[in-house]
Amino acid sequence: MDVAAKPHIPPAMALYAEKHGVFQLMQSMVEALLIHQPEDPISFMIDHLKQDSDHVPRVFVLGPPAAGKTTIAMWLCKHLNASYLSQQKLLANKTLVLAKEAQSYQQRQEQIPDELWVDLLQDRLSDVDCIREGWVLDGFPQTRKQALLLQTSGIVPRHVVALYAPDTVLVERNLGKRLDPVSTEVYHTTFDWPTDPTVEQRLVQPDGCSEQATAKRLLEYHRNIQGIFQSYRGNLRTVNADQPCADVFSQVLTFVESQPRSAAPFTPRVLLCGPPGSGKSLQAALLAQKYGLVNVGCGQLLKEAVAEKSKIGELIKPYFESGCPVADNLVLKVLRERLGKLDCASFGWVLHGFPRDADQAELLRNTGFVPNRVFFLTLPVEAILERVSQRATDPVTGERYHHLYKPAPSLELRRRLRQNPQDAAEKLELRVDLYSRHVADLEEFYEDAVYVNADQDPYTVFESIESCVTRPLPAKLPG
Repeated sequence: MDVAAKPHIPPAMALYAEKHGVFQLMQSMVEALLIHQPEDPISFMIDHLKQDSDHVPRVFVLGPPAAGKTTIAMWLCKHLNASYLSQQKLLANKTLVLAKEAQSYQQRQEQIPDELWVDLLQDRLSDVDCIREGWVLDGFPQTRKQALLLQTSGIVPRHVVALYAPDTVLVERNLGKRLDPVSTEVYHTTFDWPTDPTVEQRLVQPDGCSEQATAKRLLEYHRNIQGIFQSYRGNLRTVNADQPCADVFSQVLTFVESQPRSAAPFTPRVLLCGPPGSGKSLQAALLAQKYGLVNVGCGQLLKEAVAEKSKIGELIKPYFESGCPVADNLVLKVLRERLGKLDCASFGWVLHGFPRDADQAELLRNTGFVPNRVFFLTLPVEAILERVSQRATDPVTGERYHHLYKPAPSLELRRRLRQNPQDAAEKLELRVDLYSRHVADLEEFYEDAVYVNADQDPYTVFESIESCVTRPLPAKLPG
């Protein structure tokens, strides 16, 4: 499609919609309307907006017996300040009217109907704590029928975690499981024994933990889990539970804090920050090449302005000749003109070389050109010196070489190589020192920035940057 034929959307509109998540907000309201089908849609949407609960955690933690569902679910609740839910908690909740009806089934040793479980859960999820702070549901649904009933009733999780481990490991874990009847905390004879002697004395073995009972429950789980997976294919993550619990939790938390890819229009505006030699120019070129972003190198823009002998170029030229930094107002004028062009507005841009401190970042923001992805490329000082101080350029071809990593192939070529005066060790140390003095304030200014280790293969660095450009940033959940 011809860029010029596209409808013009002022940058301020796009910034506002992106900042306040307007597209996601409308999508959430439409989804809620279709699920609940209220008689008065306008009042329903007003109440929906007042609840302000579109970003709270809503998590299912599933898995076979002894996979660690309860531990992971409780850790998530503590970390996210969410409400912990389970079938046992629902039955024990005296404020739920339907809990008595469910208990009567239990007393008669009859199976509680799936519809009653779903109604119980619906009642609990209508409480203020679940609406405002979110919830984590442990071990439910257990069948595809239950999953479909939950969907029909409008109970839709944002993230579904399914733990897994070999059956032999699960049987061994279950045999050692012990329950504190007072706190309902779960312990293990091998992996997690209580330090309090009082708690130790009152521990009991839960029902259904024998080898035969565990094998029966595992068989039932394997029979049903694939049907459940089909119900949550779009937001499901399986996690290997046969590893240290802290590692399992770390993987689960990373997933829960991730956001699903949005269908909202997205134009990348990328800012690359980093010390000299961190690879900003290369990463910008790779992003521009793969995604069609406009590569905006601040230093190159200033050089082009001088070469073109424009009015602003004539003002910049004395700074170049004296070796002093170009005044911020001149830099911003050049940047504003470039970033305001149609290709930047239509395809997005990747900026590097500016800002270098928090004051410049504030000035950039005031121009209305705000990056929506900021990356700090980190690199040890020793690596910077090795990378930069030993590079040189062929003045004939413009090809760049490095004495260690890309030496000139011939003696004649080596003799004509020239080093940029700014790359000399003494000047490089001053540049690194200047960057180090300002980087903390710059990092504070861009608090949502992503940090990437630049001391590795350039294409590995690119993959890290690329993943954050194409996917939503992790959500800042309460906790």
